[in-house]
Amino acid sequence: MTGFADAVARAAAGGRLVVQPRMGMASPLEMRAGLLAVRDADASTVGTLTVDSYTRVGDHRAALAAVHDGARLNGYPIVSHHPETTRAVLDGLTGFPVQVRHGSADPRAIFGALAAAGLDATEGGPVSYCLPYSRKPLRDSVEHWTEACENFSGHLETFGGCMMGQLCPPGLLVALSVLEAVFFRFHGVESVSLSYAQQTNADQDAEAIRALRVLAARFLSDVDWHVVVYAYMGVFPRTPAGARLLNDNAARLAVRAGAERLIVKTVAEAHRIPTVDENVDALESAAEAAAQAAPDESLVDTGVLAEATALVEAVLELPGDPGTALLAAFRRGLLDVPYCLHPDNAGHARSHIDDTGRLRWSSVGAMPIPRSSVDRSGPAPDSASLLAALHRVAHLHDARTR
Repeated sequence: MTGFADAVARAAAGGRLVVQPRMGMASPLEMRAGLLAVRDADASTVGTLTVDSYTRVGDHRAALAAVHDGARLNGYPIVSHHPETTRAVLDGLTGFPVQVRHGSADPRAIFGALAAAGLDATEGGPVSYCLPYSRKPLRDSVEHWTEACENFSGHLETFGGCMMGQLCPPGLLVALSVLEAVFFRFHGVESVSLSYAQQTNADQDAEAIRALRVLAARFLSDVDWHVVVYAYMGVFPRTPAGARLLNDNAARLAVRAGAERLIVKTVAEAHRIPTVDENVDALESAAEAAAQAAPDESLVDTGVLAEATALVEAVLELPGDPGTALLAAFRRGLLDVPYCLHPDNAGHARSHIDDTGRLRWSSVGAMPIPRSSVDRSGPAPDSASLLAALHRVAHLHDARTR
C-alpha cells in the first residue's frame, strides 16, 4: 500500500471521509502555501498538485517559457520545474500525502516528473483522459498509458467514473472506472482508487457507488483499492449557498454509499479559479456534512449493477489484453459515451434526465445493455433539451437556497 492509500485507509478505519481539493499554482511558493493550508484544515485531508494546461497537452516548451517569464499559469508545471524545486514544495509535509492531477492522454513525462520529486499518487486513464480532453487517437493514448503504468509503482486513480462529467448514465460510468482499474492492474499497478462523479439523483448515485464496490471486489480482489466520489462535474450553481449545498450533498452521498474519499468543489466554481481560503472552506464544510451523515444499506435496485456488469464482461471477453479490448470495444460500439465527439467514439448513445431526476438511456447503440433499460419517453434530443439538462442541477440547488 502506498503512502497515499495508507492515509485514506487509516481515515476510513476511523470512520472519517477524506476530503481533497483541486488545487494547482504555478509558483512553488504559492503551491507550498496552498498545501500547508489544506494540511492544516479542520478535516481529514490529502493534498493535490494540479498541473497546468500546457503540461496537460505536452507543450512543455510553452510551460517552461512561462516559468522563466514569471507568467501566471492555471496549474503547477511539474515537468518544467526541477525535481528539487518540487521536493522543496513538499519539504516538511511528511505524513501528508499529495496526489498529482493532470488530465493528459500522454502522461509519461508527468509520471516521470512526479516520481523524480518523490510523489507516489496520480490519476487519469487511457479512455477517460483521451475521449473528453484530447483529439489524440485512443490507440495512442492506450500505448502512452501502458508505458506510463509499467514504469509506475504508486497509487493510481481512475477517472473513468467521471466521463464527460454529466449526462452519462451511471452503468457506463461504473463500467469504465472498473475497466480502467483492470487496465492499471494488468500493467503492474497494485494500488488503485475507482472514481464516480455525483450526477443528478442521489438515490441513483448511491446505487451506482454500491455497484462500483461490488465490481471492484470481484475484478480487483488482488490489489489494494478504495472508492472516490467527485462533487458534481457539470454546470455548478451560481449562488454561494447553492454551490455549498451541492458540495455538501456530495459528502453525504459519499458517506451514505461507503466511499472513502471525496474531491470537493468550491463556492467559486461557476465563476473563477478558487482561492486557497475558498478551497479550505469547501473542505471543512464537506467534512462537517460527512460527520453528520451515516451509511445507508436500504437501496432500491434499478439495474445499475446489471448494466455495468454486462459492459465489463463484454469488454473483458474480447481477445487480447485490457488495452486491446478497450480499443475493440469502442471500435465496435460496445462502449459508447453519449454526447462525446471524439472520433473514436461511436456516438450512437443518447441519454436524458427523467421526471424523477434520474439519468436514463434514450438510445444505447450497440452496447450490451437490455433494451428494457431504454426510456424513449424523454424529450427530443435537440439543443434546447440538452441545454436544459446541463443546467438542471445548478438551477435546482440555487432555487433551494433562495
